[in-house]
Amino acid sequence: MSTETDDEQVTRWAHRAGRGDQQAAAAFVRALQGPVWRFLAHLAGPAEADDLTQETFLRALRSLPGFAGRSAARTWVFTIARRVAVDHVRAATARPRVAALPDWQAAAEAAGAVTPGGDDAVTLRGLIAGLAPERREAFVATQVVGLSYAEAAQVCGCPVGTIRSRVARAREDLVAAWQGDARPARRGSRVV
Repeated sequence: MSTETDDEQVTRWAHRAGRGDQQAAAAFVRALQGPVWRFLAHLAGPAEADDLTQETFLRALRSLPGFAGRSAARTWVFTIARRVAVDHVRAATARPRVAALPDWQAAAEAAGAVTPGGDDAVTLRGLIAGLAPERREAFVATQVVGLSYAEAAQVCGCPVGTIRSRVARAREDLVAAWQGDARPARRGSRVV
């Protein structure tokens, strides 16, 4: 099935769910739950993704009766997921954090939680997490979740060109970080 066909079906389920069809609501959630979880795991972390995915769908299901279908339901849900992640980060940064260990990085390495030269997937996840938030958001939306640049632009609330720029810069940052270069790929480049 093509993404366009999938989007059309998901949007039909969204409209039917908005009119009270419980089976359509279940199909709608099933179709988007995995991609939304992956998106949120990269934005806020895997430990938070379950709760944030649940919050995303709670918000979406409450709002379905008003869903006008001006965009695909998938894009609409990713926009909600992004807002949920932003709200989560805002709330988390408002709370003070206390570290029990003075050097948590050394303690994590000693415990084997961080292994230099370890699993590439874990390393890549860490590198993605280290991207500037705007770049991470654009990169994850397009390269991990598979949204088009236009859909990612809608989700992130910026022009398509900005998404393209953020993804390109994220790629450069990831290559530099993968090669062990802690400096940004371009000196003096600003976060877009």
